[in-house]
Amino acid sequence: MKKKVLALILLLCGIFANVSGQQKINKDLSMTNTVHQLNPVVVTGNGHHEYLKSSTTPVHVMTSQDIHQQGVSTFSDALTHLMPNVEFMPNAMGSYLRLNGLGNKYVLILVNGKKLVGDISGNVDIDRINMGEVKRIEVLNGAASSLYGSDAIGGVINIITDQPKSELVNVTASSRFSGKGQQTTSASLNINYKGFGSYTNFKHEEADSYRNNPLEYIKGNSGDTQENVDPLFLGYHTNGIGQRFTYSPFAALSFYGSVNYSYKKTDRPLPVEGKEGGYTYDLRYKSLRFDAGAQYKITPRNSLQFDFTSDNYRYGYEYNSAATGNYYNGLYDMKKKQQYYETELKSINHFTTNSTTTFGLDWRNDFLLATAGSTDNHAYTQSVYAQHDMQVMHNLRATFGLRYDNHETFGSNFSPKFAMNYTPGNFSFRFNYARGFRAPGLDELYYHYYKAKMGGKPVVTFGNKDLDPETSNYLSLSASYTTQRFTLTVMGYLNFIKDMIIKENLSIDDAAKEMLKKEFPDDITDATFKKLTYYGQYVNSDKGIVKGLNINVSYLITNDLNVTANYAYTYARTKTGGVWKVLDRSVRNSATAAINYGHSWGVYTLNANLNARFQSCTYFNDYEDAPGYGTVNLNTTHTFKFNKYLTLEPNLGIENLFNKVDKRIDTSTRRYAFLSPGREFVVGMKVKF
Repeated sequence: MKKKVLALILLLCGIFANVSGQQKINKDLSMTNTVHQLNPVVVTGNGHHEYLKSSTTPVHVMTSQDIHQQGVSTFSDALTHLMPNVEFMPNAMGSYLRLNGLGNKYVLILVNGKKLVGDISGNVDIDRINMGEVKRIEVLNGAASSLYGSDAIGGVINIITDQPKSELVNVTASSRFSGKGQQTTSASLNINYKGFGSYTNFKHEEADSYRNNPLEYIKGNSGDTQENVDPLFLGYHTNGIGQRFTYSPFAALSFYGSVNYSYKKTDRPLPVEGKEGGYTYDLRYKSLRFDAGAQYKITPRNSLQFDFTSDNYRYGYEYNSAATGNYYNGLYDMKKKQQYYETELKSINHFTTNSTTTFGLDWRNDFLLATAGSTDNHAYTQSVYAQHDMQVMHNLRATFGLRYDNHETFGSNFSPKFAMNYTPGNFSFRFNYARGFRAPGLDELYYHYYKAKMGGKPVVTFGNKDLDPETSNYLSLSASYTTQRFTLTVMGYLNFIKDMIIKENLSIDDAAKEMLKKEFPDDITDATFKKLTYYGQYVNSDKGIVKGLNINVSYLITNDLNVTANYAYTYARTKTGGVWKVLDRSVRNSATAAINYGHSWGVYTLNANLNARFQSCTYFNDYEDAPGYGTVNLNTTHTFKFNKYLTLEPNLGIENLFNKVDKRIDTSTRRYAFLSPGREFVVGMKVKF
């Protein structure tokens, strides 16, 4: 016992003897890290590694330090806390994302530069992303089809994962808990030895369903209400596991291979006697992704890179104990299966000291099997692209790019790009022009969909093989001023979109009735038309225009105290049939702000972050249907770094500090922009050794 006490006293003496020295080191490191945060390395803008200040293409970067300070555990929280021009609207089929006024299908989500699929009713399944493995998130505003091809009309979000290489073995485990059963747990094991790397990660998330108001309006009875158990926020539980191997037999050659599996199931409430709503099935999602590739440095300044990606995603109904008839508890009925394959050969060359030239060949094949939509089709795309990034003169850099896509259905498409960056002193002025391209989705082309909703009217949707691809012309102009402590960026942009694809509701006349009976002979009868007032078909609208202004400010008051503020103005409209309308789900004004304090005392570091988000109303069908809101969050992280082998990070916080809740009775339309259940206390723990 005496020996243990003596050992503890010696340990404490050793810790406190190093406090003064550690404080000076931590102070120096704090300043170094801050400078690095102001000018991080990015890859998304021009397809090669470069400093943010040097990039000709505007990119917003969320570093691991930014994410750590916010104390967030989900991808959606990371973006909405830090970027006002991003909105998420969770619903039963996933989180509906908007970037700069444009929705999911116009935003390309990448993981380490490769497309992430999982499109369910226009929603990419972002729950596949393990935030515990994220090194940084790069967001490119506007069209980027010259590098990334189809879908990059509204922007690109590239998630860069972390593969630490400084230690032989590294283990990290973390958990986070808050109200309404919200829980996130992740763990990773990283091994590096003589050119070999193994990176293993696991993630579990879950949350309960909830409503903020148990009532809904009775249709057709003004002012009358009834109880409903359908959730405002749909609960779920999800698991994901990933394994990545790397091997470098010698300095010029490296290989990698990875596999990632995820499983997600919603937790819908069962029907309750005497109340409306409830479900007889849950939604089940599965994904399996493979990535493999190699890089060979032909010379120290020229390299050749090969990448292959296979992403498979499916979802369907899993019936629960409330199922009846031919459906029984545990029965699984697959509704949709997507497969995506991509092979890319890329050459990055530095032919001169101040230039980077990129050449690439790309082949993609998309497959869609949708039983509900009677669709089993695929479409391939063959592409070739080139880009030249050069230092024209001392303070002027320019980028020229061109991509040629040959789509199986639509033929040829050219996507050019031109960008400049003029950097006199602490200033940086950027001009960017890029053409965007989006091939219609396989559902928009081939869907033959009928579903009779329980208690509601049937839904009928037809694809359209005569659709034209959507194209855009994107222009932006930005100015930045950066010092060691202060950064101010102002960017204005215009995005002109042609042939936007929308689902048009068509009236049902006698000819339409005959057509629908013929197309769905087993489902549609004369009695059906008492409930069916229209049917949908995908068409090209005239055009769309998005005008926007983004302002970003960051100021390091002291080495320990930093303030950031961001504002986004977005005016998005579409024109169909000669009539201009505000783009559905768009938000005109939004802002984020944060105050962060971090200081170290020996082995202990405190990080306190107060962040807020404010946004104006959300437009639905050209009306201000979802009111604006403001919410404030507080997060504190307490880091105890005992030695190089052990670090503990307890986390305490309060989400929605002022208890902002939307309790309107509006469940029939789901027109909500803010779904918080109210003030919630957050507790978490992270262990690294």
